[in-house]
Amino acid sequence: MLSQEVAKAYANGLFLSVKEKNLVDNAYDQFNALKTMISKDRTIINFLSAPQVLDGHKLKVVRDVFEPRIEKLFVEFLIVLINKNRIKFLAEIIDEFDRLVEAERGIGRVTVITAVPLIDSERDNLKVQMHKKTNLEIVLEEKVDKSIIGGMIVILHNEIIDGSVSHGLNMVEEQLDKVRVH
Repeated sequence: MLSQEVAKAYANGLFLSVKEKNLVDNAYDQFNALKTMISKDRTIINFLSAPQVLDGHKLKVVRDVFEPRIEKLFVEFLIVLINKNRIKFLAEIIDEFDRLVEAERGIGRVTVITAVPLIDSERDNLKVQMHKKTNLEIVLEEKVDKSIIGGMIVILHNEIIDGSVSHGLNMVEEQLDKVRVH
């Protein structure tokens, strides 16, 4: 879980810096555009994280490619990631940064995984329950995975609430394995 720890630490630092300089919206837009770019083609991230490439070459590429396109503070942030050998975690850092920005805006992202698609009443009920828990406006990301058999898995930030049937069956199996029969 190193990537989550790294993402939290660097995203929090970035968030505090951009908030102090009143650049939250710019950072949100520019880093999400960067994330879209690297999700389509990882070439630049592979280059920037390659141990055989000299740091001087990496820094030159970052300055040449990004200085004309994004805020200076964001270029400096990328340089810090390169110097600390954390650039390979950029996508995770941006995801965590997005979560912080959205929480600041009163929005909470919840991923729900179910065996079958949710119906409107289930969706509404889940949003209400998650709003009560977080006091945030909830945005649901729904995924269907038939392997969970039934129930649902809810992921809120880094908390996983596993109410799936398959999880329940695994728990029963673990309990039965502990029973001693004479």
